[in-house]
Amino acid sequence: MHGHGDAPGHCYDLSHDRRRGGPCACAETAHDVSDTAPTGVESSSDEGRGKDTMTDRETVGTHEATVARSQQRSDKVEADLAVHPDRWRVLTGDRPTGKLHIGHYFGSLVNRVRLQNMGLDSLLVIADYQVIYDRDGVGAIQENVLSGLADYLAAGIDPQRTTIFTHSALPSLNQLLLPFLSLVTDSELRRNPTVKDELANSDRPMSGLMLTFPVHQAADILFCKANVVPVGVDQLPHIEVTRLIARRFDERYGRVDAEQPVFPEPEALLSATPHVLGLDGTKMSKSRGNTIELGMSADETAKLIKKAKTDADRHITFDPQNRPEVSNLLLLTALCEDADPADIAEQIGDGGSGTLKKRLTESLNEYFAPIRARRAELVSDKTYLRRVLHEGNERASAVADQTLGEVREAMRMVY
Repeated sequence: MHGHGDAPGHCYDLSHDRRRGGPCACAETAHDVSDTAPTGVESSSDEGRGKDTMTDRETVGTHEATVARSQQRSDKVEADLAVHPDRWRVLTGDRPTGKLHIGHYFGSLVNRVRLQNMGLDSLLVIADYQVIYDRDGVGAIQENVLSGLADYLAAGIDPQRTTIFTHSALPSLNQLLLPFLSLVTDSELRRNPTVKDELANSDRPMSGLMLTFPVHQAADILFCKANVVPVGVDQLPHIEVTRLIARRFDERYGRVDAEQPVFPEPEALLSATPHVLGLDGTKMSKSRGNTIELGMSADETAKLIKKAKTDADRHITFDPQNRPEVSNLLLLTALCEDADPADIAEQIGDGGSGTLKKRLTESLNEYFAPIRARRAELVSDKTYLRRVLHEGNERASAVADQTLGEVREAMRMVY
């Protein structure tokens, strides 16, 4: 779920990724999130729950039937969010390995702001510890964390309504790894798609952190008792691991309150976010030089779009299957103009790729002008950014401490 390479992806809502004020409301409502899904969404805990968890061999693939069921559940969740936003807590996040770009913006940030503004109790993790699961150092961690934080705020994340925090500042969250690791087997971890991909394609030995990172992600979600997580279809297995851990904890270690388990089983929100490609028609990644970073200037953006790959056909059409590069530029234009890419293609017609690129440049720079202006103010005030992070860490720490206390009590480890 976390993006590899230079792209700072995280499982929690980057559906385009390969992997993949005052007291915080989350501290006040954590104990109110129950195992039973809110009214209108049948409890996922009723689906295939078995008591013989010692022999569980849940298959967490994303075959068609599983995807169809997940989409149906997601649609019910989406409908309930609009009516009862106070019943839901959402967790999203990123691994700070590079600069955020327009793919992240349209693929996840827009949806995060939407959910926040709907009134959901929102938390956003900057997963700094997970930077090191596939590399030997932390890189430009300070710069990346503060840059990403500025991007969040400039894009519309409100630190009074969304708790923004870092992994490394929450010891109680990370301590949840110990009991959680007892609830999964080595073979189950190795069947996780991200772990399998790393094992098959990486040219470096797999670290223990990489092997267990699905469990760390479960801790991210469950420490605050988040009951909804935006994901892409390919990330459903990660949510299933989290649900499995929540269920097994209840069955093996028990409860504090006999009426409800310590942890809810979170729902996957399959967002309909667009799949934005890089300027060369391939996956958007800084290492490929095909991204437009949120912090780039209008001139830098224009130069990159001018070099964007198209094709030899002068007549512009929206055909993602046969003309991915041209269609991607149309999609980006449509996202900036809140329009239909097919309509834009019809308007450009025989104008060719030059006309398309000119229109995209103007639309994108106009769209991001206020965001970039706000971002410039934010990056120049690192004292403010650090204060936002400090306050978010304090609020999230209070939640983590409370949850860890419940875990220790359920496990009869309070002496």
